[in-house]
Amino acid sequence: MKFRYNRLLCIVILIGLAASLIINVRRHEAEQRNMTVDYAIDYESLLELAEREGLPPSKVLADAKEAGFTSLAVYERTFKKMNLSGKATAVPGASILERYESGALASAEWRAMVERGEIVGTEVYVTSHDPLTYREVKEDLIRRLGADRVRAFVADGREALAVKAQYKSFEKMHLGMPTDEMRAVNEAGFTVIARPTNYVKATPEDVAAMFRRLDGIRVSELIFSGKEALGAPDAIDAVVEECRARDLTLGLIEAPTQLQFYEQKGLLDMARKMDYRAARLYSIAKDEMEKIAIPVAIERWVNTDEERNIRVDLLRIFEKPELGKTLYETNMDYFRATRDALAAHGFSFGPASWFEPFEPPRALRALVMVGVAAAGVLYLSLVLPWLNRRPKAELMLFAAVALIMAVPVLMGHGGKIRLMASLASANLFPSIAMLWMLDRIRDREPNPAWPLPRLIGAAVLALWVTGALSFIGAAYLSGSLSDVEYFLEVNIFRGIKLTFVMPLVLVAVGFMQRFDLFGGALAEGDDALTQIRRLMDRPVTVQMLAALFVALIAGVIFIARSGHNMGMPVSGLELRFRAFLEQAMYARPRSKELLIGHPAFMLAAFAWARKWPSIVFFALVMAATIGQGSMVETFAHMRTPVMMSVARGIGGIVLGAGIGAVLMIAAEAWHGVSARVKKCEPSP
Repeated sequence: MKFRYNRLLCIVILIGLAASLIINVRRHEAEQRNMTVDYAIDYESLLELAEREGLPPSKVLADAKEAGFTSLAVYERTFKKMNLSGKATAVPGASILERYESGALASAEWRAMVERGEIVGTEVYVTSHDPLTYREVKEDLIRRLGADRVRAFVADGREALAVKAQYKSFEKMHLGMPTDEMRAVNEAGFTVIARPTNYVKATPEDVAAMFRRLDGIRVSELIFSGKEALGAPDAIDAVVEECRARDLTLGLIEAPTQLQFYEQKGLLDMARKMDYRAARLYSIAKDEMEKIAIPVAIERWVNTDEERNIRVDLLRIFEKPELGKTLYETNMDYFRATRDALAAHGFSFGPASWFEPFEPPRALRALVMVGVAAAGVLYLSLVLPWLNRRPKAELMLFAAVALIMAVPVLMGHGGKIRLMASLASANLFPSIAMLWMLDRIRDREPNPAWPLPRLIGAAVLALWVTGALSFIGAAYLSGSLSDVEYFLEVNIFRGIKLTFVMPLVLVAVGFMQRFDLFGGALAEGDDALTQIRRLMDRPVTVQMLAALFVALIAGVIFIARSGHNMGMPVSGLELRFRAFLEQAMYARPRSKELLIGHPAFMLAAFAWARKWPSIVFFALVMAATIGQGSMVETFAHMRTPVMMSVARGIGGIVLGAGIGAVLMIAAEAWHGVSARVKKCEPSP
């Protein structure tokens, strides 16, 4: 049977494509406006580096400024840090009593308090010679522990505090943002990335107290520490109001899996209420910093910012110096080289940019939904002969599905419909593209006499045309999902694993409606189900079992290596190959396209022209489908700029076609050698 492509459905798909392209152009413009990176490091890390190298903090801060840093992250103070700095001291009562007994307690007033029984061994005693530090510590202790657990008294002419607390936990307690450190950061020419923690049962008054510490401080982003956002769960609105009043951006810390975020309770609700004035933050893990080389780290930052929409780069110091350099020189060279690499890729530096509200017109989005409905019905008509012969039934089915998909979007809802449309786009369009090419092949009689250069040229042209048709699905997928929630990965595309398998199923069904797996022509009435039954009735041989086992292993590897949480590691050789491609190209093509899908497409053309067995042709078509599906699935990573995904797909076609051409030449050579060997064999 010759399948007919319903023209009206094709026209509707083109209209939906136009709407998708308009949305994608606007998306690209929004991405181009979001190219400012806050190049940052922890303030404490720079002070530690200065201490380890015996350098004045002022020099280290000045050199860090020259190296390109725009912000320094400042965390809440703890007594563990203050005991080291000497700005405040916390001593357990038991230690004071011990010093009294040993005669080491020099202060007469403190000795008198011990003798009067005013020093309690289970309490903690806080003193400070710095008025600002003491005032802020006292305020935060009362706020976190309650006034009944904090008692003020005077000793040696200065006020001190007696705190009812267990010393080890008290030493690690967070005690508010340090105003003196934030002022020092500003005075050195940097903005502050504020890293506050939450209060237990936080109130709007607690939130206001934290933000008062930021009065007069130049702050670039607010990025919470710990597992809760400041104000969670009941005072989130107070944080939102303060951030809006101070023009602050929220930081979303990317999870170690590089998928969505480190979970902080209340953060996403806060981001929604701020209309997603938020930027994604990434920092190379401390244990990983011990294993990677500086060039690898620099490349990581470039790839991170380009491909994952990271806009706050929080660097760490390297703990070991390079050969011939001091630790200080090693790190400063690393800081400068990373800054220069990012600048070379078009990034500017300052407070992190963020996506303005991005909401395409509902009418455009509805046209995209209608186009997806048309694609779904078109696919069904290409695998169901009875539907293909009934154009009116096709149009009635299309009208019903289009209404179901478009109406919720026009009403301002349809989040789940859009996600379903994106999933359908990722599966349908690569399948339709492959079926269209199979129909073109079926219309022509294979000619083994075709010269190889002509065959290679035809295969390359066919690959480009099929790829262009698959890219329609990419435009639809991006048009369905484009909004800030997906750019920031607050929402993500669901069904990655399914998109690796479903196109294979859809194309396999279409293939068996067009070609006989066992060779020859399809008999009248034969269809996919008939061929599946015939396949199930065939005797099982050891050779067939071995082939099925190999196919099963390949399928497991294919699925396990897909997605973010890969169940199978990547070999060192492949990692080096990927690194080479990343350096050589604007966007590294995906391995499934470059090494499997597109070369298999070229070999499928060769197999058809040279009349290889139908089952071999079928296997190559399945492998080619992997490449087409992968090109579209690339666009499901909405955090990646749309033009980078386009470049990745085009690069994969170019290199994959080259690899396929080499394989076709090798296959032709093998074919020629085999023919000569057969001629030389003695006749029986």
